[in-house]
Amino acid sequence: MPSLYRTPVSALTGVGKKRAELFEKLGVSSVGELINYYPRSYEDWSAVTAIADIQEEGTYCIRATVGTAVSNAVLYGGRILSRTTVYDDSGTLKLVFFNNRYISQMLAYGAEYFFFGKITIDTHGSQMVAPTFAPVSAGTRIHPIYRQTAGLSSNIIASAVQKALDMLPETIGDPLPELIRRKYGLCGLRQALCDIHSPKNTEALEAARRRLVTEELVVLNLGMRSIREHSRTLSGARIGRDFSAEFETLLPFLLTNAQKRAIADCVRDMTEKPSQMNRLVQGDVGSGKTAVAASVCYTVIQNGFQAAFMAPTEILAAQHFETFQKLLEGTGVSVALLTGSMKESEKKRVRKGLEDGSVQLVIGTHALITDKTAFHALGLAVTDEQHRFGVAQRAKLLSKGDNPHLLVMSATPIPRTLGLIIFGDLDISVIDELPPNRKPVRTVMLPGSQRGRIYRFIREEVGKGRQAYIVCPLVEEGELTGVASAEEYAAELMLKHFPDIPVGIVHGKLKPAEKEAVMDGFAKNEYKILVATTVIEVGVDVPNASVMMIENAERFGLSQLHQLRGRVGRGEAQSFCVLISDNGGAVTRRRLEVMCSTNDGFRIADEDLKMRGPGDFFGERQHGLPQLAIADFAETKSLELSQKIADDIMMIYHDLRNDELRLLNAEIDRLFDRGGHNTMN
Repeated sequence: MPSLYRTPVSALTGVGKKRAELFEKLGVSSVGELINYYPRSYEDWSAVTAIADIQEEGTYCIRATVGTAVSNAVLYGGRILSRTTVYDDSGTLKLVFFNNRYISQMLAYGAEYFFFGKITIDTHGSQMVAPTFAPVSAGTRIHPIYRQTAGLSSNIIASAVQKALDMLPETIGDPLPELIRRKYGLCGLRQALCDIHSPKNTEALEAARRRLVTEELVVLNLGMRSIREHSRTLSGARIGRDFSAEFETLLPFLLTNAQKRAIADCVRDMTEKPSQMNRLVQGDVGSGKTAVAASVCYTVIQNGFQAAFMAPTEILAAQHFETFQKLLEGTGVSVALLTGSMKESEKKRVRKGLEDGSVQLVIGTHALITDKTAFHALGLAVTDEQHRFGVAQRAKLLSKGDNPHLLVMSATPIPRTLGLIIFGDLDISVIDELPPNRKPVRTVMLPGSQRGRIYRFIREEVGKGRQAYIVCPLVEEGELTGVASAEEYAAELMLKHFPDIPVGIVHGKLKPAEKEAVMDGFAKNEYKILVATTVIEVGVDVPNASVMMIENAERFGLSQLHQLRGRVGRGEAQSFCVLISDNGGAVTRRRLEVMCSTNDGFRIADEDLKMRGPGDFFGERQHGLPQLAIADFAETKSLELSQKIADDIMMIYHDLRNDELRLLNAEIDRLFDRGGHNTMN
């Protein structure tokens, strides 16, 4: 099939220069790419319904004869409404088409067709709206529906795909070795390609889809492993001794078993391997990641190297600085803070200490990666909330030393199977238990009519000396009817409900300095209530805050809601999270009930992945993975299967460069070239 990737799509009969340009818009320039342009959905025409049996709205397939000529009416704005009536042995049905000026030429009076479409029922009776159709000679097969562009309908694409499939040789090389296909019951590539575009039945379609999804995820999995292997370089920070046990004796609390495992993973990476550590420590909100980082920093420093800890905001950096100072008190380790807003004289003093080695641990923001900052012997770089930093920023920090070790921390729980692919360049440690003294946050879901009751409860909590967050999903006025902006909401609270209580407001439209000032004021208990958008999702640590109220909770993903809830429950008092939603839909209720039933971030992440896919974890295309053609990260069973197969391939063949895997290698290169990656060089 490689030659088909070199054959332009214009070589197909019926695809001239103009259509080839339209295919280019869809990312298809070769015959091979067209064969890999899979349908986005299907219409199953195999179940034909008699017109008289259609009693309720829904999607149906009927076999009927055109009984009247198509009549056209011009609507306001020049749009065309076309109508005709069709009949079968049981009755008649109206068909309606919008803005299709050629429909009268496409449907012949007296001819019989299959029509597939949505039935709507109103006071004028039943009608089928904008159905797809085909002559009865086409049969009742499953019809593929392709993503289209203006000038290229799904039918035109389907016709071109069939011509492309005709060019496939009888025998084509298969990227998945036969041994693997037999073991996991996967059909051959040629059969899968034919059946994904033109399935004979649902069983053939499922078998084809399973094969192609599995292959794509295996290719992605192996490609990410390759990136990880190629990113490993010899580290100049040779760590000879483990000081984690000594550090543990300094702590005023006991580490959980999960924390101990994460620390041991990091120490093993640094002491037993010649290459640098590249490890992600992933733990739920409040699981104690900072103590893990402090222990690893301590071991690196006791081996004669420096450590740098980079946080996404100045407030977080200042809070981490205080935490590290307390944890390392009496150890002789010198800790410094470096942020952009510090006085120039203070920054100079810290930078001098980093350059001469007298500062052993620095906590800072982007100020750590400026050209002015140099280290005497940087042995470990730690980044907090890794999704806030790009790969380039991480690389800039690492360039400050001789391939120093890297520890990345994230409080965003991601299902392990997905994490193994997403963070392909990082080894993963999971802190999956909370410290024993941590009280779970009580979470309830209430309608908007209960706001008065919640405001009274917030007033009671403030009266006890505590604080509260109120989160709104939007800032701009009028973006969505019925959803208040943070500005409007705060004004109403200050005027009507809490005129005697200091209320702060923070949102994404504020300048960074203004935002930090308000957050700092809340941290210092100057504001008792903070009205905010999701900018507080990862933010300031306020143990005194005991209430989190989230407006229009249905508009957030579960993982986002869990992150927001993690802002409370950090102190000794019992904390509460109130989800406000007037959306009574069954799916919405099911999602929000998950939040009320558990505080386990990993269970919530699994549910989120099943219900919404991976967008919640990464935002639109933020995860930096190549674009997939057919696989979906929400298919957890496929992810697990691909992981198993990738493990098998590496166990059997040992090396991706094995000659028997050359076709698989070609697919890895093709996938990662498509995403702008380069894996194998």
